[in-house]
Amino acid sequence: MEKTKRYLIFILGLFVNSLGVSLITKANLGTSPISSIPYVLSLNFPLSLGNFTVIFSLLLIFLQLLILGRNFKAEHVLQIPVSFAFGWFIDICMSLLWFLNPQQYPLQIFYLLVGCLILGIGVYMEMLADVVMLPGESFVRAVVFRWKTEFGLTKVCFDVSMTVIAALLSILFSGALLGVREGTIIAAILVGFIARLIGRKLSFLPKLLFGAQPEPETPSLSDLESTPVCIVVDRQYGSGGHDFAKYLAQKLSFAFYDEEIIQMAAGPSGYSEEYISLKEEKMKNGLFYDFVAQMYTNPSQTPAPEDSIFQTESRIIREAASKENCVIVGRCADVILKDHPKCLKMFLCAPIEARIKRVMKYEQVDEKAARHSILMTDRSRARYYNYYANRVWGLAPNYHLCIDTSTGAPHAEQMVLDMLEHITGYHPHPKEITIP
Repeated sequence: MEKTKRYLIFILGLFVNSLGVSLITKANLGTSPISSIPYVLSLNFPLSLGNFTVIFSLLLIFLQLLILGRNFKAEHVLQIPVSFAFGWFIDICMSLLWFLNPQQYPLQIFYLLVGCLILGIGVYMEMLADVVMLPGESFVRAVVFRWKTEFGLTKVCFDVSMTVIAALLSILFSGALLGVREGTIIAAILVGFIARLIGRKLSFLPKLLFGAQPEPETPSLSDLESTPVCIVVDRQYGSGGHDFAKYLAQKLSFAFYDEEIIQMAAGPSGYSEEYISLKEEKMKNGLFYDFVAQMYTNPSQTPAPEDSIFQTESRIIREAASKENCVIVGRCADVILKDHPKCLKMFLCAPIEARIKRVMKYEQVDEKAARHSILMTDRSRARYYNYYANRVWGLAPNYHLCIDTSTGAPHAEQMVLDMLEHITGYHPHPKEITIP
């Protein structure tokens, strides 16, 4: 039943995709990069855009066969009927839109943008179905597999190559630049961004359509007793969150994870510690990030670097919380471990004046610089948390405890120990160590 749903969604998405391509083409400002070569050929030869789309798709499939060799699997053959269906749908949609021939530039831009929106929806539906790749996407993946190139760069090079070849063919056959215009560039930028944005806004849809993944079995009493205890600490910048979390870990003889997560993520993610440190828990603008990230790849199959880092760190956090008692700082750990049966979630804050004094002391800066650093860091952390956790950063209902650290570490410590015992049933036996 699930597979039937997926194929129905894919076929519908293929038609929506075709409608988007047709509307962009009818705007007469160029077409999408992948359709640019078929479109230019259709302007200079008797065959339709749909027919040339099929021919071009079959060429890409043949090139995949040459590139992959024995690694060309039976599933790749499914691209052949998909190519014929896509070409047929395009011709149907072009016929349905026979009346559309905008002459005024504002109207052309309007139809172009509507076409990009529809095409973005179609791309999202195909990714949601997750059954068959279109030949263009599959060709890029074949190149990446064969020559071990970076997917995002390969995809951008592929789109640029299609556009340049289409422009050269247009000049060669007609002596003018027809079929490749500003609309081609706009479509290349907007479609992936729209698909990614829809994927984030409708993240609940896969579960709704295909059902939830099997829930883990409820732990037995004996299993629950052996489950490690975890404390996750989110914090305002300058509140002393890192120091207090480390102090708690030492006091309780728990493992401590903060910068250690960066070190552990460097290998699996493929990025250096310096790069991860620059990217994690930082986001200037979620919408702009979606816009930039779509240049790497589609939203769900090959993540952009920030997404890859978040996924790697999430896996490390889950593994750490499952194997030992620990304290984990930041990185949306409260959401990542939302199903952990013995997890105390806390948010540490402090008045801005207290934080400014702390930052001035530790960073050796003046008051103005300290205030600016606090505001920028908190804003960046909030955007990161809102983006990946889809929650409001620092909102009290998201946590078991929200503590003002300016009241003093002993007070904060006692609150944590009491709540830890209440929430998890763990009876702490704190060591006597110096409060930072």
